[in-house]
Amino acid sequence: MTAHIEAKKDEIAEIVIMPGDPLRAKFIAETYLKDVKLVNQIRNMYAYTGYYHDKKLTIMASGMGMPSIGIYSYELYKFYDVKTIIRVGTAGSYSKDLNLYDLVLVNASYSDSSYAKVQNKNEEDTIKASFSTNLYITQTAEEKNFHVSIGNVYSTDVFYKENDNFKRIIQEKGCGACEMESFALFHNAKTLGKNAACLLTISDSLVTGEETTPEERQTAFIQMIELALDSSLKM
Repeated sequence: MTAHIEAKKDEIAEIVIMPGDPLRAKFIAETYLKDVKLVNQIRNMYAYTGYYHDKKLTIMASGMGMPSIGIYSYELYKFYDVKTIIRVGTAGSYSKDLNLYDLVLVNASYSDSSYAKVQNKNEEDTIKASFSTNLYITQTAEEKNFHVSIGNVYSTDVFYKENDNFKRIIQEKGCGACEMESFALFHNAKTLGKNAACLLTISDSLVTGEETTPEERQTAFIQMIELALDSSLKM
């Protein structure tokens, strides 16, 4: 038990699937897990533990932004002995080649956030996902015949920007999409010797202006969810 997670240590699995939205965590757990139990509801940040094809898994929400996922992922890694966290989230497309509902597996996360620097004086602005975890995911995607784009993303602290020069980020950092959590997750995993991956579904496009509805963000990203769950069976 920590300041933010009320679960007992044995109520959290070694592998955690982590959406941002607590309601998406509820949907995943109730739809896919058997013998499921709600193990955390502090601040309504729901966590559920159950079994997926006899594999013990925890589905836990991270909330929005790096400070939030930074707290939960750190506590899961450090105090609950979690080995692997797979973030399943949404992203905004910077590319005309990434359309609504496309799947993105993050290779590396670039950020201008101060998260890593403040946490342990790490000056890196780009941190890679865990190679082995990404390999399991790509292998599973091939088996399921799911098309997944692999690339870098921009992980930002600011959702509403007065001047979003995303063309510079594409050119200088090779980022095809943006989101708000992966950099802190990858940093915590690297710091604590754990594994982390980030699967994203394109929910809106900064190129075309298209976007999905709040309801679709909760329940419609089935391919991403099933890919994360099935990949966990290899770990």
